[in-house]
Amino acid sequence: MASRRASKRKRTEQKEEAEESKKQQVKKEAEVNESSKKSPVVVFAHGAGAPSTSDWMIRWKEMLSKELNAAEVVTFDYPYMSGGKRRAPPKAEKLVDFHSDIVKEVSAKYPGHPLILAGKSMGSRVSCMIAANGVGASAIVCLGYPLKGAKGATRDELLLQLDVPVMFVQGSKDGLCPLEKLEAVRKKMKCANELYVIDGGDHSFKIGKKHLQLAESTQEEAEKLAVHAIATFVSNHVKEGCFSTT
Repeated sequence: MASRRASKRKRTEQKEEAEESKKQQVKKEAEVNESSKKSPVVVFAHGAGAPSTSDWMIRWKEMLSKELNAAEVVTFDYPYMSGGKRRAPPKAEKLVDFHSDIVKEVSAKYPGHPLILAGKSMGSRVSCMIAANGVGASAIVCLGYPLKGAKGATRDELLLQLDVPVMFVQGSKDGLCPLEKLEAVRKKMKCANELYVIDGGDHSFKIGKKHLQLAESTQEEAEKLAVHAIATFVSNHVKEGCFSTT
């Protein structure tokens, strides 16, 4: 009789343990799902001269994905890049509709995720145009923003319209964006904005060997520091941020 009671008690304990284990598993899965929801999704546009499959774009896509703990970093090619032929890009304004459609598709795929618009040179300018149209972006990341126009004029009208936080990453030797002119524009911008300068970097952040030797650094280290600065900026301006900025 005592043996049957002990056996029954053991089965009850095992059942309770199994139920508790199941509860903990459900809780853990819920926490993982919640954490995933907080991860940003990034739409990353290429520059005028190279497609999304260029070594530069692939490298920066991987770095952004890792440092921002992104749900996805989406890259694409503007129509003028299709077909494998090198063609001159149209005016940035003519790329807005196509770019906007990509952003809408990504937003629909990741509802509830913070949306980050990122771009290289021309792609960053188009990203700003889309943000100015009220697409619902949480932040913009401009990699080598082309502040100077074809005739050398400062193109600041678009930047002054923005009400979305903007992170600029510029090379100190970028001829398309003199830092003193960008600083003057930043002071007039109404949105939160920040600038990270890659010392010695050109329009694509390439640093000369002599400069790297004097700085006792490497191209990889310089770019990693820039991406870390981006992640810190984004996490500070996205309420639901979930980033690996340590």
